[in-house]
Amino acid sequence: MAWSATQYSLFENERTRAVRDLLAAVPPRPVRHATDLGCGPGNSTGVLLQQHGDAQVLALDSDQDMIDKARERPRLKVPRMRCEVADIATWKAAEPQDLILANASLQWVPNHRELYPHLIRQLSEGGSLAVQTPDNLDEPAHKRMREIASQGPWKDKFSDFSLPPRHSGAFYYDLLSPLCERVDVWRTTYHHVLEGGAGAVVEWFKGSGLRPYLARLDEAERESFLQLYLQAMEQDYPKATDGKVLLPFPRLFVVATR
Repeated sequence: MAWSATQYSLFENERTRAVRDLLAAVPPRPVRHATDLGCGPGNSTGVLLQQHGDAQVLALDSDQDMIDKARERPRLKVPRMRCEVADIATWKAAEPQDLILANASLQWVPNHRELYPHLIRQLSEGGSLAVQTPDNLDEPAHKRMREIASQGPWKDKFSDFSLPPRHSGAFYYDLLSPLCERVDVWRTTYHHVLEGGAGAVVEWFKGSGLRPYLARLDEAERESFLQLYLQAMEQDYPKATDGKVLLPFPRLFVVATR
C-alpha cells in the first residue's frame, strides 16, 4: 500500500495546522533528541525543527517516497537532521528521546495497548510523547468508503478488509497514566476550507483514508469507486455560499509526559 507524497502534500497547510497545535501543548523543556514517527513528506518535521532549534532530530517513515520528499525539503537540509525508512511498530531509539512526535501516523499501526507503552519507554525522564490521530471514522467521508466497498461489484475483495481499531481518549488516559507524570488528552474538530467543492474532499482522502480501499482494486475498479465516492461527497459536503466546501475533521490529541 504505497503512499504518494505529492498527493498527501496537496493540503499541506491544512494537515500541518494540527502539528502546531499539538507541539504547543508539550510541556516546555530543553530537547536534545527528538524523533518524528511517520514524518510523511516532512511538514511535521519542519515544525519540530523550528520549535527546537538545538535538537538532533530523526524523521522516520515506512514509505520511501515520503522520505525522499522529506529529504528534498529545504528546511530539513541541516546537519542536525536525519531521515530514515523504518517501521514504527519495531522502532527503538538509539538513545533516550526528549520528544517523540507522531502526527497522523499511529492510526495505521495496530496494537496500541503495546505500542504506546513501548514508545513511552523510549523517552528520557520528563520527555513527552505527542500524538495526533484522526478521529473521523464516523464522519460521512469514511462511512461512504465502507458503504461503497461493501455494496459494489468489488465487495468480495473487501470480505477480509479491516482497519486498525481507533480508541477513545479515555483508553489512552487509562493506558498511559500509570506510566507518566502527566497525560493530557483532548479532541478538536477542524473545519478545513477547501477550494473545488466535493472534488477537493475526494482529493484529500486519496492522500489518506481512501488508500487502503483503492489498493485492493484494479485500475477500472478504482475509477468506478472514485466516481461513486465523488457523487456521495457531493451529497454529504455541499458547497458553501462562496463555492468552497467545509470538511469537518475531528482529531484526537494525546501528550504524555514521563
